[in-house]
Amino acid sequence: MVHALKEAHRVLKPDGLIIDLRPGPVHRRVGIQIKNSWSLVGVMREDLSDDRAADRAVKTAINEELIKPEGYSRFDVKRHVGTLARFQIFLDEFATLGANLPPHEWLVVRLTALIAKQPTKPKIVVRGPIQLRILRKRTQR
Repeated sequence: MVHALKEAHRVLKPDGLIIDLRPGPVHRRVGIQIKNSWSLVGVMREDLSDDRAADRAVKTAINEELIKPEGYSRFDVKRHVGTLARFQIFLDEFATLGANLPPHEWLVVRLTALIAKQPTKPKIVVRGPIQLRILRKRTQR
């Protein structure tokens, strides 16, 4: 990613902006939701090494004075997956994206057991942070 930031620096006009919007390097939390109540069931164990490497690359570009931070925000995003079948599709999507996701059968088993105990059918909701950085090209070094 350092190379990508150097390339962005090269092609941006003076004082141009880079918008860095991506998932935060935090494991997603999976829960069930009934009406307005959400309960944690388990935490996914994604490989976050690429996310952490991207954060280091941004820090390196800032330290090399290629860019300067202009703003930062982090907010929680809820993905309403719905059913167990759709949750399995959600997990399978990680594999197709090359996310190096370890097996999460334990989480599916736990969700299945909790959903079976509920009088009304809950929805499965996955929560995770998104981070937004606004970075400005430095024109003089």
